[in-house]
Amino acid sequence: MHFTFRQLQIFESVARHLNFSRASEELHLTQPAVSMQIKQLEDLAGLPLFEHMGKRIFLTHAGKELFEHTRIIAKQMKEAREALESLREGVSGRLDIAIISTAKYFAPNLLARFCEQYPAVQLKLSVNNRAGIVEELMNNEVDFAIMGQPPEGMDLINQPFARNAHLIVAPPSHPLTEAKRLTLERVAAEPFLLREKGSGTRELFERFLAQHGLVVKPRMEMSSNETIKQAAIAGMGIAFLSEHTITLELETHRLVTLPVPGFPIVRDWHLVHHRDKRHSPVARAFKQFLFEVAPAMLNPPTTAGVQE
Repeated sequence: MHFTFRQLQIFESVARHLNFSRASEELHLTQPAVSMQIKQLEDLAGLPLFEHMGKRIFLTHAGKELFEHTRIIAKQMKEAREALESLREGVSGRLDIAIISTAKYFAPNLLARFCEQYPAVQLKLSVNNRAGIVEELMNNEVDFAIMGQPPEGMDLINQPFARNAHLIVAPPSHPLTEAKRLTLERVAAEPFLLREKGSGTRELFERFLAQHGLVVKPRMEMSSNETIKQAAIAGMGIAFLSEHTITLELETHRLVTLPVPGFPIVRDWHLVHHRDKRHSPVARAFKQFLFEVAPAMLNPPTTAGVQE
C-alpha cells in the first residue's frame, strides 16, 4: 500500500471532524475532492474507513486504527514546522495551553508578559474544569496545562511553580466575623457555597476536613467561582476559595477572611504536560519563562489567615 501524505492529511481531518464539509473547509478543498481522496484511500487499504448512518458518519475499526497513526503523523509534522520556524525567526510558533477556571484570574497577565517577550508566538488558551483538562492532556490537544490539583497515577508530569493559598471567606456582615475565637468544627457547621463535585478546590477542602473527622454541609454547589463570590457577598453562605480569585473583593472589603485554625491551606500551582510530550522551542521558552517570572507575580501575602 502506498498512501500519499496528502491522503493521510485529508483522512485525519475528516476523522477528527467526522464531517466531510468541515474537513473540506479546513483544507480549502471541495467536498467532492475530499470524498474522492477518501475513496482512493479505502481502495488502497482494502477496507472501509467510514460507515454512514443517516446523515452522520462514524469510523470503522480500521478507520480508528488508521486515525491513531495519522494523529501521530500530524503531531510530528506540526513539531517539524515549529522547529524550522524557530530556527528561521527565533522563538515563534503556536502554543496551546489549558487552564483550570481558577487560574483565569492570573493567567492572562502571565501570558501577556510572555507575548511581550516573544511577540511572534501565537497562543491558544482554553479554560476548562479539571476533568476536561485531563482529557485534553491525555489526547495530546495541549502543550501544557496549569492546574492546582494534578491527577495521580496517570502518564503526566507536573511541576510546581507558585504558591496557591486557599481561604475561608464571608461577607463583613456575617456573624462569624464578630467571633473572638473560631474553631474548625464551628466553621464546618456553617452552610457553605462550594464548587461542583470533582473540582480540585472542592476536593482539597473536603480532604482537609476529612483529616479532622468533619464533613461540610453545602448550601449550594456551583461551577463558577464568580457565582460563588457573588452569592457569598449577598449573604447566602461562606465559601472556600483560592486567594487568587478574591483579590479585588478582599481589597474592597466586600469579603473578609475568617481566622480559622489551619488556614490558609497553601498548595501549589502546577505546570502539567504528558510524559511523552515533545516540546517545541516555543513550549520550552514558555516553561523557562513561567518558572522565572510566575513566583514573583503570584506568591500571595502570607498574612491572610491563621496557620495551625
